[in-house]
Amino acid sequence: MNVEGGKVSDVAGREGTPPARVVEFTTPRAKLIEEANQAIRTDLAEYPRALAAYEALRADPEALAHWDMANYITMRKLGYNDHGRVHAFITGAASMAITELLLEAGVKTDIMESGVGGAEDVFLAVILGTMLHDIGNQIHRVGHEGHGVALALPILDRIMGPLYPDPFKRTKVRSFILGAINCHDLNPAPLTLEGGITAVADGTDITKGRGRKAFSLGSVDIHSISALAVDQVVIEKGRDKPVLINVTMNNSGGIFQVEEILAPKVIRTPMRRFVELRATTREEGDEQILSKVRLDGDHFVMDLESGERVAVEVMDTQKQVQKAVVENLGIGNDSR
Repeated sequence: MNVEGGKVSDVAGREGTPPARVVEFTTPRAKLIEEANQAIRTDLAEYPRALAAYEALRADPEALAHWDMANYITMRKLGYNDHGRVHAFITGAASMAITELLLEAGVKTDIMESGVGGAEDVFLAVILGTMLHDIGNQIHRVGHEGHGVALALPILDRIMGPLYPDPFKRTKVRSFILGAINCHDLNPAPLTLEGGITAVADGTDITKGRGRKAFSLGSVDIHSISALAVDQVVIEKGRDKPVLINVTMNNSGGIFQVEEILAPKVIRTPMRRFVELRATTREEGDEQILSKVRLDGDHFVMDLESGERVAVEVMDTQKQVQKAVVENLGIGNDSR
């Protein structure tokens, strides 16, 4: 899957691998949503229960209202990037691509490891959790994860009731969905692989198309400016790990998006063992400081234009806050 500037289409992958998918961000909103919809439906074609759940969700009036109101608060009141329908569908498509790559590589997610269900239940949980993860923003950005759990419950019960006649299994599968919603922003970090997929899929929506609207509305800050520096995000089969995420930037400013948003969602989730993350700058871009970045553990290894290679620790905002608390209180992260 390739996130670029305006459409969802298939592109050739490496020899012997399935084609990657392209999701760009310059086309009209309705067209982008429909292209993401087609990509999701294709991925769920072999899983009728998961596909039925997705179709019910995308037509659910309550879900549609939640997406619109979440977007109103985040964009109009806070000046943030899109957190509504477009974000829901784009991250939904990303989550399906990631899930497919993991299962193709023989990775067993927590739904499977726990004995709760199989691949179809995994796809169902991931698509519902990912597409509903940000609806809590309509109440407030602060605590939006918990708000999202409360708002999602009646929707999930309405959708899953006919699909899971056994309330015992339905409740167990639902718990994975609620966990993904609650943990997508790493506050707290997810404990399940399903939650990790949702978090990473959320982190991949960092291209310039998402930042342009916030910028045009007057939100001129490091977030909106750096978002304009990210041209493309490609999700494909990795060489050493099941999933490779390639970020292409038009200038080095995009590295802020990678460090602050995407890298922490790889490092601090169960997805860490399964994802390679790389970022490069286009040769024709602005004057460059660095040419290539890859994630190695919790450090970025950067190739500078000077030919020098340096490694720096990834320090996202939440990690900085945690470190400051520990230093000021003189305690460790684990108080037990």
